[in-house]
Amino acid sequence: MSLRLFAAIPIPEDIADRLLSLESEMPGASWRSAEQYHLTLRFFGEIDEAVARDLDHELGLIIEAPFEIALNGAGSFGGREPSALWTGVDAPPALARLASLCEKAARRSGLEPESRKYKPHVTLAYLHGTSDYDVAMFQQDAAEFRTDKFWVDHFVMYSSWSTRGGSTYREEAVYPLIGSPGK
Repeated sequence: MSLRLFAAIPIPEDIADRLLSLESEMPGASWRSAEQYHLTLRFFGEIDEAVARDLDHELGLIIEAPFEIALNGAGSFGGREPSALWTGVDAPPALARLASLCEKAARRSGLEPESRKYKPHVTLAYLHGTSDYDVAMFQQDAAEFRTDKFWVDHFVMYSSWSTRGGSTYREEAVYPLIGSPGK
């Protein structure tokens, strides 16, 4: 049996409520629910259970200090044929370092290197046939969006399951950030 896995930072409920306020009437937009919000550190894809166990072990070896982040602004992926809306992240170097450590754990577990540059974001909606004009208007309206900073004191390995209502995520493992600041 294989699992579709990724490592991510869960979004606190109060911050998720703020993200929900960005939802608007937009043709072709499939808005994410509060339970689906997360900040991906590394997508692992479909992997078998043996590799998943190795990956869990490697992720459990990560030692990093907790840090604060905030979400801000809005953007899209897909250029003239937009495929997703997102909010950006105002983060310290610790976020990129944590993502890099997840990448190294994936490689030590035998997974292929990630081919895309890490772009921290929280996906708000997936788009299907949405015009680039509608996306530009959304980005303009959400340009000043900001959240308060929030503490990241753990990250999670999630499994992703496709359902009629879209993807659902299940926590498979939780990894506390227990390192000392200034590392």
